[in-house]
Amino acid sequence: MKSWNRVLAAAILIVVVLVATAFAQDQSAQSEQAVPASALITKAVQAIGYQVGAGGSKVDLQGTDLMPQASGEAKVEIKSKGSTANVEVNVKGLKSPTTLGSEFLTYVVWVVTPDGRTGNTGELLLNKDGDGKLKATTPAQTFSLIVTAEPYYVVGKPSEMVVLQSQARKDTNGKIFPISEYKLMKRGQYQKLGNPLALSLDPKIPLEVYEARNAVEVAKSRSADKYAPEIFSKAEGSLQMTERDLASKADMKTVMSNARQTVQFAEDARSLSVQRQEAERIAQEKAAAAAQAKSEAEAKAAEEAAEAKRVADDEAAAAKQKADAELAEQKRKADAEIAAKEEARLAAEREKQQLRAKLLEQFNRVLPTTDTPRGLVVNMGDVLFDTGKSDLRTQAQVALAKLSGIVLNYPSLRLAIAGYTDSTGGAEFNQTLSEKRADGVRSYLVSQGLDASSLTAQGFGMNDPVADNKTAEGRQKNRRVEIVISGEVIGTEIGK
Repeated sequence: MKSWNRVLAAAILIVVVLVATAFAQDQSAQSEQAVPASALITKAVQAIGYQVGAGGSKVDLQGTDLMPQASGEAKVEIKSKGSTANVEVNVKGLKSPTTLGSEFLTYVVWVVTPDGRTGNTGELLLNKDGDGKLKATTPAQTFSLIVTAEPYYVVGKPSEMVVLQSQARKDTNGKIFPISEYKLMKRGQYQKLGNPLALSLDPKIPLEVYEARNAVEVAKSRSADKYAPEIFSKAEGSLQMTERDLASKADMKTVMSNARQTVQFAEDARSLSVQRQEAERIAQEKAAAAAQAKSEAEAKAAEEAAEAKRVADDEAAAAKQKADAELAEQKRKADAEIAAKEEARLAAEREKQQLRAKLLEQFNRVLPTTDTPRGLVVNMGDVLFDTGKSDLRTQAQVALAKLSGIVLNYPSLRLAIAGYTDSTGGAEFNQTLSEKRADGVRSYLVSQGLDASSLTAQGFGMNDPVADNKTAEGRQKNRRVEIVISGEVIGTEIGK
């Protein structure tokens, strides 16, 4: 193990020595509001549903293109219904993670569930031969196992550096489930300077110290010192205490314990920083949408005022002509007044149609919207909710925040929220799910400032399908939440 640490220390020297300079130069590029979609990639894998009470079941761990020589196996056992799954992982032939990049210091074992969620089950430490073991538990009973190279062990999302992944054997007890996709962090999110000088460090420095230094710098690169200072200061203080203990040659167990504490503080600060930056971004986008809608409404009001003044001037001129005209002229003016009223009615209708078209365009920038006899129908697809749940995903919250910013400028609008499901599952479950999703959307819109009395919510379960429930594509279209926007101010369907 000491020999392996020496190799590791030499490989990461320049990261430790020059990390402050690297982050100062790269601060503008790294200060992201949250991890964008461009920072993630997706990967598909198979999951296994393990049988309860069937004893231990083994799966192979196969090396990927990153480390084809690596191998291993995992034993999974679920003793009784409702209990956690016990996992024993044994691997062989793994090279030092720094061979994949000086930013990678350790390996982590992950559980991947069929809905794409990933869970960190623990750090996989290797001996000098590249062999390692890990015992862990997970509440999941259907999952796949992967091993990734990471900059430190307390990470919330796996990196794209997958070196091992599970594969069922012929004698594996369990049912195979496809995992359509799960998210992996691109290596560029952690990548720093290389090690061009190939300097060496004190081989007595534990790996945990390097992980602590790495974790603090990663948190700082995500602006944790600005957005989560209360936790980031603890990480910095814990790192200073670790460095002091290391310099004073304190007990190595104490040094390693403080280093692991530093990693946890740093990861908590990084995670909180990302959350707060995302909330800030949503608030800014909502304010921008509201400002744009307000500007357009003010311009429309000025246009209407000018039109009203023109009509008033015409009526005044007609009144003066009436006083000077004979009976025939009076009849002509009466006919003109009738024509003027009809023109005003048509103008008002045109204004409603123009406003309706403008709102249709604005809503379509946020979510798919169609014009129907019922009103403007905004469609929230099933992908904006977690599978089988009513919780709004971040993408849905952003869209609803933008939509509310537009609607706030037109208080007379009425919103009817309707939830629908496909025909999969029981009628009672689908009815409840559709109601919860509709109520969830209504509650979020109220939280964004809309008048609760102008919003209604109702669930229709598997009723009123818009596509054939016999196909996956049709079922996905049927799993939706519709927001029907109507009101006298926008009149009837465009073209009617």
